[in-house]
Amino acid sequence: MSVEVTRLKSGLAVVTDTMPHLETASLGVWTAAGSRDELTDEHGISHLLEHMAFKGTSRRTARQIAEEIEAVGGDINAATSVETTAYYARVLKADVPLALDVLSDILADPSFDPEELSREQNVIVQEIGATQDTPDDLVFEYLQETAFPGQSVGRSILGTPASVRSFNARRLRAYLSRNYRAPDMVVAAAGAVEHDRVVAEAERRFISFTGPAAPPPEPARFAGGARIEKRNLEQAHIALALQGVPLGDPDLYSLQVFTSVLGGGMSSRLFQEVREIRGLCYSIYSFHMPYTDTGFFGLYAGTDAADLPELMQIVIDQMTGAAETINEAEIARAKAQMKAGLLMALESSSARAEQLARQMLAYGRPMPLEEIIGKVEAVTVDSAKSAGRALIDRSRPAIAAVGPGRNLESAAAIAESLAQRAV
Repeated sequence: MSVEVTRLKSGLAVVTDTMPHLETASLGVWTAAGSRDELTDEHGISHLLEHMAFKGTSRRTARQIAEEIEAVGGDINAATSVETTAYYARVLKADVPLALDVLSDILADPSFDPEELSREQNVIVQEIGATQDTPDDLVFEYLQETAFPGQSVGRSILGTPASVRSFNARRLRAYLSRNYRAPDMVVAAAGAVEHDRVVAEAERRFISFTGPAAPPPEPARFAGGARIEKRNLEQAHIALALQGVPLGDPDLYSLQVFTSVLGGGMSSRLFQEVREIRGLCYSIYSFHMPYTDTGFFGLYAGTDAADLPELMQIVIDQMTGAAETINEAEIARAKAQMKAGLLMALESSSARAEQLARQMLAYGRPMPLEEIIGKVEAVTVDSAKSAGRALIDRSRPAIAAVGPGRNLESAAAIAESLAQRAV
């Protein structure tokens, strides 16, 4: 890997990974500001800002922003998460300066035209409605809120129809000014790029982003509890969360391996026992999402309401059992999956750019592949068991369920029993 890093005087980090065999480049701007950086009266503003960045500047209309990139065969997009927002493009190598010009323009000089704002607010309200109509998405919104009640980290990224419609250009500019600052931003590029040229372009085009790092969000507080919504659906959707570990925790990779063994693929314990052996569901999986100061272990399943209590009992038994009986073969398989995933991602310039940006925001430096693989290889049966036991002991579970009324409460009560069964 030919990774190079330069930090400009402003604090803006520029990181590149040159892939000489490619004719295209993936690049973007990542900022350490997401939905958890919103104030109480700013619910959904991070996501709205991401949308509005593409709706015109003093130099370009919304249509011109799209057309200039697509006229050279490229594409441009953005995404908002709990802790970051990303604006990225993929273009031919000759068009890297154009992509950086457009990306800097939409962030440094958005017009926030009132008519465009009104239209985009309506678009997001439609997006909120679509989530409400999609129970396997909605259950995760409820799960996050139940895990972190009364906190920005627990609120929906989309906001509510009322909150989204309440924002104006002044509010958007205030949020942008407070959170988009050079020390908290990364320009990342991978593929057919030259580091010095990207640095020169970034230094010239992102000069307006100054000031100290943005204030940190309030610390996350995992609470747990249950939220049940009865709906006339074909399936019951249930999700469970426990407090995981943050990005810098020494047990992170052991917990990731435990999570993979439990529900990370078709060979996982949950998939084999719940779907393959008992036929109780189509979809079941677990995951762990680390944040800067906490972690979010999640588990999801969708099943017939009549089977929900049985399914949840098996889930609890498998979780507590895995923390005591994980074996060498399961650990080796999970580690192989993780290493293969890392190596496969290296074949994609988009994945490389995103990975580098996230590492810079999380650790202040890119992590060499050898270092990551070393951390994966260092996981043992004992460390994975220990991480699993600590996960179960750490917090009261959060449970969210959406579906037909029968058995939702009993399944939630079974999930709550995990706290009493903690090892």
